[in-house]
Amino acid sequence: ADNQPGVLIQVYEGERSLTKDNNILGKFHLDGVPPMPRGVPQVEVTFDIDANGILNVSAKDNASGNINKITITNDKGRLSKDQIERMVKEAESYKAEDEANKQRIEAKNGLENYAYSLKNTIKDEKMTAAIDSSDK
Repeated sequence: ADNQPGVLIQVYEGERSLTKDNNILGKFHLDGVPPMPRGVPQVEVTFDIDANGILNVSAKDNASGNINKITITNDKGRLSKDQIERMVKEAESYKAEDEANKQRIEAKNGLENYAYSLKNTIKDEKMTAAIDSSDK
């Protein structure tokens, strides 16, 4: 949506394409994002894992320079080795379903982006003058 003041960053582990099928490790907000049209804000997310398996995730808004981060350790909310192996096997068995979901979501997003672009084009004053009122 347009003019969002912040971004929710969510960190998951898992092999599936949809977050609902994976395990959430943590989440945080990056606030203070300047109001901009949809698709314009640039947020850089960095993942860094150290030798002890501690994951540091940071997000930076390139326009404002605002930064926020989260540290995820091995002991909180992590899956066991057996659970990870089970998730990998499930991901293999659901591969075709995940691919179909991916294609459906990409098509939906493409249609939404086209409608958003069309709406903005119609609102443009230059285009408004060129379009007959009966066609609006």
